[in-house]
This record gives sequence, C-alpha cells and structure tokens, in this order.
Amino acid sequence: MFAKAIQEVAGFTRAIHSISRNFEAQQVQRGSATLFFVNDQGYALTCKHVAQWLSQADKINKVFSQYLAGKKDLKKHKKLAYQLGLKSDKTSEMRVTFVDCVDQIKNLKIHAHPEYDLALIKFEGFEKTLFTNQPKFLKDTTSVHPGDMLCRLGFPFPEFSNFQLNLEKDVLEWTAKGNARSPRFPIEGMVTRFLGDKNGKIYGIEMSTPGLRGQSGGPLFDALGRIIGMQSRTKHLHLGFDIEEKSIIAHGKEKKVNDYSFIHLGECIHVSVIKEFLNQHQVSFDEG
Repeated sequence: MFAKAIQEVAGFTRAIHSISRNFEAQQVQRGSATLFFVNDQGYALTCKHVAQWLSQADKINKVFSQYLAGKKDLKKHKKLAYQLGLKSDKTSEMRVTFVDCVDQIKNLKIHAHPEYDLALIKFEGFEKTLFTNQPKFLKDTTSVHPGDMLCRLGFPFPEFSNFQLNLEKDVLEWTAKGNARSPRFPIEGMVTRFLGDKNGKIYGIEMSTPGLRGQSGGPLFDALGRIIGMQSRTKHLHLGFDIEEKSIIAHGKEKKVNDYSFIHLGECIHVSVIKEFLNQHQVSFDEG
C-alpha cells in the first residue's frame, strides 16, 4: 500500500546520528532522530525537542572542552570537574552528525515554533544537496479523517558504527571506517483522533500505532507520498486490563505473573500547522 510512497519520501528524509557518553565513561551510547527537507534551499523540518537536543549538545561540548583544556594538572582535574558540574551519571560529551543531507555545513539556523513541537532548520554554507527530491504537502488539509491509513518514516534503530573513543585525546570522534548509516523504518497506522489546543485549534493527528524512538521529526504521509504531518511523540494510555498474581504454566512450571496493559499512540503535528509555520518564515514548498 505504501511501497511506492516510501520510496518517494525516502528521497528527502534523513537521519540525525549522535554519540554520547557520561563523564569518565568508556561506554558510548548511540542515538538517532529524523528530519526531512522542504526544498533545495537547505530548509528542513524536525521536532522542537530534537532541535533543543542539538542545542544541548553544543552546550555540553563547550563545558567538556573547558575541562579538557584545564585537566593537564592531574592534581586539580577532579576539582575542575566538580566546578564544571561533570558527574559520572550525566552526559559529558555528545557529537552529532547529519547523514546524507548536504556536502558541507558552515552554520545551522534553527527556528522553533513558539507553541508546538515543530522546528525549522536552515543548513548554510553548502554547495551541493545530497537529498534527491522534495516533498509535496497536502493541499486540502481538511481531507484527512479518522479511519484514514497513513505511514511514518524515520530511523529508530541506530546501527551506525563509524565512531570511536580516542583514549589518547579523551574525546569521541567520527571516523571514515564502519557503517555510516542506519536502515530507514516505516510504520503504518490509522488516524484515530485529532488533537486540539485550549482554543480549539487542531494542531495534531493521533495515530493508532506508536511513533518509535528515533522517528521524531519524520514525515507522516499518505499512499500518494503527500505530507500529512510530522511524527512528534508517543503517549501511553492505561487500558485497565490489569492482571495481578495470575497463575500460569510456563515451561512446565507454575508461575505468578503481573501485567499492566497500555496502548501506545503516536502524535503527529498536523500539516496545516506546518504550512502556516513555513509561510510565516517565507519558506517555499510544493503542494499536491
């Protein structure tokens, strides 16, 4: 149903990869998020919480750079770490890369929506774009109804391996070796309800299936590949079908089990809000 649309949408949907670690830890954690390009001028959309995550990385790394510059005196490096707020249970270093977006990035400008989980990113200083096509946003924003089947695309399962912890320099690094990409992952769902703000304005679309971690900022689209919205978050509603101290036979033995059931529903930013935001910032886009 969505096979052709996924191929179309994949042309402008890209991954954001991150590597991070806690202070003085050698274990590296991988993370991912999603963005999709609006036009060939370098404008892309993602979630506001993803944009804040990118800004947080800059702040974290500035503090860590201060530590590296001052830790040459081994007697004082623990005191310096304390002064800078570096702790073993907090992220002390975080590196981010944009996969297959543009050939080079000299600057990023981020415009966050004042109310909703939406952000506009402007890539600057590139000479060549690495995405292959541009999206078409749904023209008639009232044509989406509960019961419609839609799809989301993103990068929820990071499998990239092109990084290392340089123990000599005590820094995380991206490398030319290893796998630089993660496979894209689609997930379909039915429109269940619309989301409205306190003034009654519809700003979101609720889906019958969850958006997965790493799909935040990915496009929501129909079978024709038209953009209907953007994956924002997943909420968890308690179903009330609780099981406590239930006796079952498992592997030939009786066991007591507990189970608390939830339904996981994706929430997406509505295409009408996205188009309003793009028009506000005078960003050109196609409709279909």
